[in-house]
Amino acid sequence: MKHFTLKELTVTDTGMPNRPGTEEEKNLINLVDRLLDPVREQWGRPIRVNSGYRSISVNLAVGGATTSQHLRGEAADITAGSKENNQKLFKIIAEGHVFDQLIDESEYTWIHVSIKRNGVNRKQILHL
Repeated sequence: MKHFTLKELTVTDTGMPNRPGTEEEKNLINLVDRLLDPVREQWGRPIRVNSGYRSISVNLAVGGATTSQHLRGEAADITAGSKENNQKLFKIIAEGHVFDQLIDESEYTWIHVSIKRNGVNRKQILHL
């Protein structure tokens, strides 16, 4: 974990507890080591995490899906600072990295990216 911390992957402005369990923490470390850090190295500039791990109560409060990979520590919503940069970052991830899901959220307002520590990563690309 070179460019990201567990603290920034678990922060929430809901005021609710948001502490990952052992498996979720292992998944967050995998997310950083296998995806976020390599993407950050290639991008060469900071990437901000808007949302990483979410407890059940935090996920409910923010309107997250009940099957969200955020609940398992497998996903992060990230931004490179602008829609234009997010679109470029999206392309970098899509073309050169292993991931489970890569989602353009609201015309590149942010990017949802996930990776599984166990199981097959689907390389599913969506535009929502």
